[in-house]
Amino acid sequence: MKRRYVTADVFTDTPFQGNPVAIVLDSEGLSTAQMQFVAAEFAYSETTFVLPPRDPSHTAWVRIFTPTREIPFAGHPNIGTAFVLATRALRAGKPLPSILVFDEAGGIVPVRQLEQDGQVLGGELTAPEPLSLRSAVSIESVAACLSLNSNDIHSQVHAPRVASVGLPFLIVELATRDALRRCVPNPVAYKAILPLDGAVSIYAYTRDISESDVKAGYDLQARMFTGRMTEDPATGSATAAMVALLASVRAVPKLALTVRQGVDMGRPSTLFASYEQTDTAAMVRVGGNCVSVMEGTFWLPPA
Repeated sequence: MKRRYVTADVFTDTPFQGNPVAIVLDSEGLSTAQMQFVAAEFAYSETTFVLPPRDPSHTAWVRIFTPTREIPFAGHPNIGTAFVLATRALRAGKPLPSILVFDEAGGIVPVRQLEQDGQVLGGELTAPEPLSLRSAVSIESVAACLSLNSNDIHSQVHAPRVASVGLPFLIVELATRDALRRCVPNPVAYKAILPLDGAVSIYAYTRDISESDVKAGYDLQARMFTGRMTEDPATGSATAAMVALLASVRAVPKLALTVRQGVDMGRPSTLFASYEQTDTAAMVRVGGNCVSVMEGTFWLPPA
């Protein structure tokens, strides 16, 4: 049978920038193996598969696959999926609620629509888990992973360590923008320390940004390298974990950051991340704009 799909670029309002995601709209009857084959065929960092909700109070059941595995939660796939569903519903004259609720392996993920003048511009999700801090890694080890020197690693605020709000990443602060620019993943060094506590990827960031970035309202620049030795243009789940980590080590109840990612690979992206500690819970959010790029069909029978 024919399966419809849409692609969107997330954390941007310009086509062919930001982070692309493929959304398969007709996923009923597909097996896990078939979904994995489709995700490998798209070869994006993630592909989502939209299924009828298992709970009628939810918007959809969403499964997320990288080219090599299913993951429990991710940032830009959720935001892109919500944007596509909301945009198509609005076009059909059946607008969806302002908050879409996705059932995922990692938990319940609400995504608030970002709207202006009756149009859907993007979305903002709330992470499904509170911050968990896991193993720390030596400066020498993480520097080797990124083909850097030890003095390129900034550890005064926090040591390189694994953190998660739904998907774990090894998070490291770099001393300079130049160090961020020089990052090249080293497969031998990666295999020496990763996977670690569920993390297979390294998220590197720096607060050493240009005057033009400061004037544009950015707080830091970031890059993310996967265990496949590929770079991700914009990583919502890692950005959310990073802002929660910084709020934790700074011991502040609120923190909001505007993050620039993907610049060095030619797909500039803008992510808005925030942490807020209330009397009952800590809320971690990440959001940004989206733009539709392609849509089409492919043929695949039920399993």
